[in-house]
Amino acid sequence: MPVKVSVIVPVYNPGPYIEDCAASLLRQSLPADAYEVIFVDDGSTDATPARLDALAAAHPHVRVLHQENSGWSGRPRNVGIEASRGEFVMFVDNDDVLGDEALERMYDYGVAHGADAVVGKMAGKGRPVPVEPIRGALPVVAQDVPARLPGPHRSALPGGPAAPGGPRLRHRGVSARRQRLGAQRLRLLLPPQARRRRQRRFPALRPGRGYFKNLREALDVVERYTEPGPGRDRLPRRWLRVEIADRMSGRRLLALPDDYRREVFRETHAVVVERFGPGAAPGLRPGRRIVAALIREDRYDDLVALAGWEAGVRPRAVPAGVTWQGGALRVDLTAEYGTPDGPLTVPAGAARPAADGAPGDLAEAVSWPAAAADEGFDRATVDLVVRDRDSGASFFQPVEVTRERVPAADGGTRSGADGNRCLRRAPEPSFGTP
Repeated sequence: MPVKVSVIVPVYNPGPYIEDCAASLLRQSLPADAYEVIFVDDGSTDATPARLDALAAAHPHVRVLHQENSGWSGRPRNVGIEASRGEFVMFVDNDDVLGDEALERMYDYGVAHGADAVVGKMAGKGRPVPVEPIRGALPVVAQDVPARLPGPHRSALPGGPAAPGGPRLRHRGVSARRQRLGAQRLRLLLPPQARRRRQRRFPALRPGRGYFKNLREALDVVERYTEPGPGRDRLPRRWLRVEIADRMSGRRLLALPDDYRREVFRETHAVVVERFGPGAAPGLRPGRRIVAALIREDRYDDLVALAGWEAGVRPRAVPAGVTWQGGALRVDLTAEYGTPDGPLTVPAGAARPAADGAPGDLAEAVSWPAAAADEGFDRATVDLVVRDRDSGASFFQPVEVTRERVPAADGGTRSGADGNRCLRRAPEPSFGTP
């Protein structure tokens, strides 16, 4: 039987956590001759090499490749790709656990929809995972992803380069169809699939000179395959937001020691000035646009002051009632943003964000996102996510929202939303009781 899926697992000193990962791979509902598991041991010094060799000796569809330590998952993944035979390639970390039908369901889903790539739903196990991209199973997405501009470790994507062997910004791969290596675009599909564990055995990449060297290399790829203009500005915008502005904001920035924080700021300032054109920042939401502007203008103290304010802003949700209505569970709640001093308010006459440049002081910086939030309030919504206690999977529920502006004592307004969700009772639930 042709190999449908090759699962590549980079491994380095996982200790006992490899047991859960290996057990979940052996429990897959695909026939054993329809998939293969390739463990690439990156020079482990614990008992892992012998444990994996024993596993491979007992299961013909399991292989183990040993190599000297490279320190990162990029090279092991490349080695696994070269050795793989499957129509699809899937990257799994040594502390991940797959659902028993994950490979079969993802393969069938991808084939049925003619997909170049399949992304499974993740569930947190002791750590949060992004839930916004996984609201449900999507046979198509609104916007295709250019296949020739993958993230640094998206090595299995059609048309994408091999994963660099050293430390890189990303190391999460996706499944990809080998027979479509010439494809120019991807469709991402999201069936429920995986459970992600907390423990990480490859070292986390700490921002520093090597980190920003890798970022420059990723930007080189964008410039190599795109022409100047809105398209080129849009692609680096994601890096400006996630790799720079998000990291240099709020609690994430304040958690760094001051000397190290200053060093990262210097490196960040250099890469923003050198590599991000004027069209990248205006597409960011106001708070992150302010951060990017402060970095560009070399205003370290103002950036730290803004982070202190951001760290105090938190959403608050208060349940107002839980009732059964017509066979559905209705949850009423009220939600608003607050600060340590009380509800977050929008000052009267708050300044609107400038198209370019940074605010003059903290008060103006605070007013920009507040004003933008007030302008967009009529489109605001509230999410209620139900999480399965057994698997950790998250499920979004239907919502009705009532928005309300409340006058504040200082002449401004505070905005909140009342929401309710109907949790429909499934006649035969396929998941555990929330």
